[in-house]
Order: sequence, then C-alpha cells, then structure tokens
Amino acid sequence: MKRKVAVYPGSFDPITNGHLDILMRGLELFDKVIVAVAFNIEKKALFTVEDRLELIQQAVNYNENVLVDSFNGLLVDYVKKVNARFVIRGLRAMSDFEYEFQMASMNRNLNKGMDTLFMMTSKDYYFISSRTIKEVTEFGGSVKGLVPEIVEKRLKEKFRLS
Repeated sequence: MKRKVAVYPGSFDPITNGHLDILMRGLELFDKVIVAVAFNIEKKALFTVEDRLELIQQAVNYNENVLVDSFNGLLVDYVKKVNARFVIRGLRAMSDFEYEFQMASMNRNLNKGMDTLFMMTSKDYYFISSRTIKEVTEFGGSVKGLVPEIVEKRLKEKFRLS
C-alpha cells in the first residue's frame, strides 16, 4: 500500500540522474513526492533556486505525481507545512550515511511524527554528486548520461562551453 506524500529535499544544484533515480523509486512507494529545493546558506549555488525548480520540472517531464517546490528554514517545519510524514534521502557511500543519520536523528528529535527513508543510489550513479558534475563540466569534461539533457545544456551555457 502506498503512502500519500513524501518530501525529497536537497539543493539539487543541479539535479543529476542519481537524484532522478531516487525520485522515481520513491514514486513506487508514495503517491506523490515533493522535490523540495532548499536554500542552503553553506553552499554557493551555480543555479538560482528558480532555475533549479525549472530544471527539475523539465527533467521529470512535468510528472503530475511530482510537486517541485522550495523552502527556507528547517526541514521539519516544511514537512509539517505540506502535511507529509516521510522524507526521502539518497545515500551513495558510508560517509553520506553518517551525515544523513545525524540529520535524520535531529529531525526525528524535533518532530517525532517524521521518518526518514534512506535509499541507496543505483550502482550506475553512486559516484555522482552535483559538485563533481559542476567541476567536470567547468573543465570541459563530458557529463552526458549523468544528468538530464536539459541540465547538460544549461551547464554548458553557464560555463560558456559549446
């Protein structure tokens, strides 16, 4: 039996095929997944929040079961606001788990009714991060097959590559 709504938060700067893998698998468990773009003050973003929202919408082909939104502040407050109970987080490596476990534990402490579902990224994408995608593109490397085509195009535009 599917649950109603889950939140998939992140900076998504930019969204990768690894993110999309987690999202599509999340849709197998939930009726609707809210991709929630976080304003992260610790990260210097390449794309504006508005650009990221647009890229995600295009990457998911405006799927009616995916709501794309943004939030500022605590994730637990956003989850309450949208009447969700579950948060989806993707894991690539053990180092991801340590950080994500700490965050999930803090969120659970702040909201006892909120649970975090960890999903392992598929083997084809475990080495991908938004940061490495940006670095590879900036130095002229190919990210074909690692990000949606629209993201690849916009990255090339950002770094003025042909």
